Amino acid sequence: MEQADRARELAGLVQLLHRARDSVDSAQLGFIAVNETRQLLPYRQAALWREDLHRHVAALSGLAELDATAPYVQWLAGVFRHLAAGHDAGGALELTADSLPAQLGADWAAWLPPHALWLHLGEHGALLLARESPWGAFELKLAEELAHGYAHALAHFAPRQSVRERVARWIRPGPRQRWLLLAALLISCLPLRLSVLTRAEVVPQRPLLLRAPMAGVIDRIAVEPNQRVAKGEPLFDLDATALSGQAAIAARERDAAQESFRVSAQLAVTDDKGKLAMAQERARLEEKSIAADYSHRELQRLHVTAPAAGVVVFSDRNDWLGKAVAVGEKVMTLADPAQVELTAWLPAADAIDVAPGAPVSLHPNASPTDAYDAEIIRVAYKAEVVDGGLLAYRIQARFVGTAKPRLGQMGTARIYGSRAPLIYHVLRRPLTAARQWLGW
Repeated sequence: MEQADRARELAGLVQLLHRARDSVDSAQLGFIAVNETRQLLPYRQAALWREDLHRHVAALSGLAELDATAPYVQWLAGVFRHLAAGHDAGGALELTADSLPAQLGADWAAWLPPHALWLHLGEHGALLLARESPWGAFELKLAEELAHGYAHALAHFAPRQSVRERVARWIRPGPRQRWLLLAALLISCLPLRLSVLTRAEVVPQRPLLLRAPMAGVIDRIAVEPNQRVAKGEPLFDLDATALSGQAAIAARERDAAQESFRVSAQLAVTDDKGKLAMAQERARLEEKSIAADYSHRELQRLHVTAPAAGVVVFSDRNDWLGKAVAVGEKVMTLADPAQVELTAWLPAADAIDVAPGAPVSLHPNASPTDAYDAEIIRVAYKAEVVDGGLLAYRIQARFVGTAKPRLGQMGTARIYGSRAPLIYHVLRRPLTAARQWLGW
């Protein structure tokens, strides 16, 4: 007989859930929840609470219309708000007057029978059933399954909330929100080191600048870019066409002056007047000799050689061949590949407080998985215009450790500054933009 009763109750549960799913609107679903649930669970009074935008008592058993100002409805609203704030989990909860605060529990006997069952319907509401007798264990199981089905059906008629309403509902004061706020405050106070990503290049530490010795045209480049050279090895030549002619003329004039001096010297032996002519020819010979030596030295300066061993750094050879250069114009750089340092450009818009000794890490473009540590040694006090028309501060850093990148490598450098709270990292750029816009 007991098994037959259980089967009948389960069939009633299935039928009731089917009726709930077939509801055409939330009003019909509320009527089924507070009136037809009696087919499965005997009770005297029932009330449905909706957790929508207005949070109100939506239906009462035995009533077609509600008066929101009625004392019974007002008292039920207080009971539902108290239960919803303290019980977020689903399922069924047995209630008595002692389960409520003293102010609400004192009026229990005036409005409800001694025993009640509170069914949490997810985030959309709750159902309260009340009667004189206690609730059995099997009835609690049926009530939990019924609450799950009602919650699913009620979610279909829940109003679609906007993003603003969802955020307001999520941050509504409660235990979970308070813990999340405390965690967010603690995380925002975590001290983290400020850092900025900048463009960087590996440059020679003590380079030798190879400049044009005089104005002219580059005639020949004897080396390739990044080629190792020994001391005295030829690097480049200037066009010697004009200077070679001048040197040849100066040499001929010196030879002619020397022949004239020889003739005047022979005449001076027999003629006193020849001694005066010999002195004049000697002076002229010395003048032409100086001019010839100067032209020869200038001709030799057209051939530039390496003053020391190292690596020559310059752009493509074709960029220099036939190019006119001025006196002192830089053509090449001679560097020691074992002695390199890092040059970075810190944008003025992203400038942070950095000082000598601050750490820097380089990530080369050719091998982004590699990193080289460095230490700042110099920071320019004045910003200069770099590629792209941006203002940036030049920063020089020396590499730390034995591993060093290849000379001429380009990459991204991360420059580290002082420590600051996490909230400052998040708000630094917006505050900077607001300060520039508002003129603080």
